[in-house]
Amino acid sequence: MRNLSTANTDEAFLGHPLGLGWLSSAEFWERFSYYGMQSLLVLYMTHQLLQPGHIEHVAGFAMFRRAVEAIYGPLTPQALASIIFGLYAGLVFVTPIGGGFLADRVLGRTRTVVIGALLMAAGHFLMAFEASFLTALLCILMGAGCFKGNIAAQVGELYPRGDPRAANGFQIYFVAISLAIIAAPLICGTLGERYGYHWGFGTAGIGMLVGLVIYLRGRRWLPAELAVRRASVENPRRALAPGEKRKLLVMLALLPLFGVAQVTNYQVYNAYIVWAEASYRLQVFGMAMPVTWLFSFGSIISVLTIIGSVIFWRWWAKRRIEPNEITKMTMSTLILALGPLVPALGSYVVATTGHRIGLGWAVLFELINDIGYANFLPVGLALYSRVAPESLSGMMTGAYYLHLFAANMLAGWLGSFMERMSGSHFWLLHAAVVFGAALTLLLLRGTVSRLLVPAFPAAEEHRHS
Repeated sequence: MRNLSTANTDEAFLGHPLGLGWLSSAEFWERFSYYGMQSLLVLYMTHQLLQPGHIEHVAGFAMFRRAVEAIYGPLTPQALASIIFGLYAGLVFVTPIGGGFLADRVLGRTRTVVIGALLMAAGHFLMAFEASFLTALLCILMGAGCFKGNIAAQVGELYPRGDPRAANGFQIYFVAISLAIIAAPLICGTLGERYGYHWGFGTAGIGMLVGLVIYLRGRRWLPAELAVRRASVENPRRALAPGEKRKLLVMLALLPLFGVAQVTNYQVYNAYIVWAEASYRLQVFGMAMPVTWLFSFGSIISVLTIIGSVIFWRWWAKRRIEPNEITKMTMSTLILALGPLVPALGSYVVATTGHRIGLGWAVLFELINDIGYANFLPVGLALYSRVAPESLSGMMTGAYYLHLFAANMLAGWLGSFMERMSGSHFWLLHAAVVFGAALTLLLLRGTVSRLLVPAFPAAEEHRHS
């Protein structure tokens, strides 16, 4: 890992290590490619790929569909698209565990990240062809596993253990992700909807290659590869201390609960975009806009809420003791439970008036949801990076993403009900599910904090100075 004294004095990038800027830039392009494709995925499946005359061309799809319907029962194209999206988007957050293992024990971070970037680029290019749809998804899944977790782990390794800048560092890192989610639908989404899906998918592949070039250019500013690998080789069988084992068990036990808390946020790219296409007046200055622009629109709000959260907590820390990560995540889950109430009420208005609702409803939904997101996902990632045993940092950072596997699987399953429920009932169901997670976190917060979250050393020093 990077020398701690160097990490303490490296403030070249917005008060953070310079490597944060390179990693955030590389992650911007990786997320541009990922969300560029994802913004089109459900629309592509429902409007084209899963329709007669197209679905027959997908290699291996008949066998795949039989396997899926053996679990979920017969599915309409919309329900099947929701399930496929949930499986794909969920598995993206499982494969980083394998990627973390490869980096920690076998290949090292750089080789693993390069392999991941090339696989993802290949997958995006293969999405341009109907026949290779399943192969393309598989390439992207494996590539994301090699790339995503290892980039995030390197962000954590930029900071010495106990450095309170880590949480803010991850929030800055997530600003880059949010900026990518703004750009990707505007570029890939517009190309896909206006000129053909293959144009959007191909542009996503190019973005992935740009991200790889940036990562390699900034390699000298990242945590030392040799030091990370030496720690794994010199002490491969070190037994975990009892306290470390307890922390690991608590960290793993929290993941399903975190997944339930995030279900609405990850429904946005699935059922929400289909609902939005039918419910909003998609007009900007009197001109029709592509529905994928809603993703960019929401991401602008996401960037503002993350930046606002960083500023707010810095301000708070100068005046009061900053809440620990578990407390922040509990508060944010309560906020996330309020988000689905907006489309629930919007659905009621559409049903009773017979008219579509304005985009102001989308602003309100995104604002509530993104305030919760800004204080949940990056804060949890900082927590897992901070408290995981050093020898398992890559794997546990990857394991953190398992809760997003649960969130997407649950979102895919709930999304398959949309055709069978009223819009109001559909979104009220989401609100009830997330509120249940919030209540559970509230009850467990004190116990989990004592077991898992020691005070920041820097905060203690600040308090006594």
